[in-house]
Amino acid sequence: MNKFAGLARTFATAAILVSVSVPAVRAQDVTEDQIKAARATIAALGVTNSFDNILPNLAERLKNTLIQASPNHQELITATVDEKALSLAGRRSDLEREAATIYAKTFTVEELNAIAHFYNSTAGKKLLNDGPIASREMLKAADIWAAGVSRDLTSEATKSLDEKIGNAPAANAGAAAPAQ
Repeated sequence: MNKFAGLARTFATAAILVSVSVPAVRAQDVTEDQIKAARATIAALGVTNSFDNILPNLAERLKNTLIQASPNHQELITATVDEKALSLAGRRSDLEREAATIYAKTFTVEELNAIAHFYNSTAGKKLLNDGPIASREMLKAADIWAAGVSRDLTSEATKSLDEKIGNAPAANAGAAAPAQ
């Protein structure tokens, strides 16, 4: 009985953490036309695709936690958490609605339609697919460029300073030293 009390406490703690980790965004002055355009934009961009793993990851994390607390009940824990996770899967649409509301508040219907139109085009799809590769390559190029500029700046500044002040600091330091 104590083991199940521990499971209940662990489950309650996990449930609280889950409920706190996804803040609610309330719809304010958002029309259905805005939501429809926002959903089309979100679908074109694929921005919520990464959310698909939230519930499975939470369920795995909870199973691991509960199994650590009560390893003798692994099968029961796994079956129970999987069952409860499946029963919550329908709430995924709530997250889509929240994402659409955020986009609807951020962009006008015209802007959302233009964004969706572009990202559904061949060029838009290519940008979504190849944009991260181009960005990574640009960052590499910027790093190489910065290293070269740093090298040249250091070299040129040092050369110029040597010409202007020569070995004066070294000479003055030697002159200030007492004679032996």
